[in-house]
Amino acid sequence: MAEENFFERVYIVARQIPFGRVTSYGAIAKALGTARSARMVGWAMNACHNMDDVPAHRVVNQKGLLTGKHHFDGTNLMQQLLENEGIKVVNNQIVDFEKHFWKPEVQY
Repeated sequence: MAEENFFERVYIVARQIPFGRVTSYGAIAKALGTARSARMVGWAMNACHNMDDVPAHRVVNQKGLLTGKHHFDGTNLMQQLLENEGIKVVNNQIVDFEKHFWKPEVQY
């Protein structure tokens, strides 16, 4: 199934996000050669709840907002995971987003 293949490609990129860094749905989509697929990247992140090796908490929107936080157990789990990595979050927004942003290498 093509969707499963796309999701696995997303997970390959997400697993490369360094500790203490974040990237965006759009940046992952661009790295995969599918720049208009940011929403599909979001769906992939939402589908990886039981995959401990995919750091979905490190994927945010293009402005550094924790738009996927409602998909994590607990009210502030996404924020807590990021803060445990030294990333400050205020009002669901990553502080110094540009400093923490990691640009994935083009995969395809």
